[in-house]
Amino acid sequence: MSGQGPQRRLLGSLNGTSPATPHFELAANQTGPRCLEVSIPDGLFLSLGLVSVVENVLVVAAIAKNRNLHSPMYYFIGCLAVSDLLVSVSNVLETAVMLLVAAGALAAQAAVVQQLDDIIDVLICGSMVSSLCFLGAIAVDRYLSIFYALRYHSIVTLPRAWRAISAIWVASVLSSTLFIAYYNHTAVLLCLVSFFVAMLVLMAVLYVHMLARACQHARGIARLHKRQHFIPQGFGLKGAATLTILLGIFFLCWGPFFLHLSLMVLCPQHPICGCVFQNFNLFLTLIICNSIIDPFIYAFRSQEL
Repeated sequence: MSGQGPQRRLLGSLNGTSPATPHFELAANQTGPRCLEVSIPDGLFLSLGLVSVVENVLVVAAIAKNRNLHSPMYYFIGCLAVSDLLVSVSNVLETAVMLLVAAGALAAQAAVVQQLDDIIDVLICGSMVSSLCFLGAIAVDRYLSIFYALRYHSIVTLPRAWRAISAIWVASVLSSTLFIAYYNHTAVLLCLVSFFVAMLVLMAVLYVHMLARACQHARGIARLHKRQHFIPQGFGLKGAATLTILLGIFFLCWGPFFLHLSLMVLCPQHPICGCVFQNFNLFLTLIICNSIIDPFIYAFRSQEL
């Protein structure tokens, strides 16, 4: 958290930009080009984080309280909410501490600040990794429920779900610790980018396959009722819209962040890439927005919840 504003050490130390005032600004790059820099007010960043915290706490509380929701699918949704909750809490906590230190309201030794920075960075990175993992786990769960409907409850049992959840959390903590310890190595950035691409491809393949199967099933029902031209089209449009929302929001919220990582590997000194680096705080804000949107997609749209 040293001297970087709300930017995180994992990227902020390599980004090399400082937080700006809350407005749109055409900033001159060191080599000449003028760049559009979208600055995020600290108040807005904190407000979005708090909204995300409230939403995801409601999801976790509802799943924990209602025994009818104690099933693998809802446990995955609950863990996704916990991951999003950690993303929001970590970012809000770090931003709040930095604002207090900058205002002189909080006095702390450099060693204490560094230790707090390490802890928060591990939480942020681990929660990001676990959030992506649980998004993938939900996609796999839905895939199995459609293509292996008769065997679903024998395949996705509670013990297996808990083992998968435990493995995801352990892997997230270990990987985030390694990422923070070796944050200045190119291999770390490549691993993060590769992980994001792999999760995006996995979700796209599974959801497109599920959509194709659902449309095929709808056509079969339509043939039985001799309404071949109406039901498949309506269902296909509805399914395509849902698929577009799921993958579109995932890509829009996480894509800029991982584009930032990719450019740091490909062109760290190029002036055009420097324009992208200056909007780092915007990319973090989009991740917070994803934590706000996830409950609406995976939880609040559920009739049971």
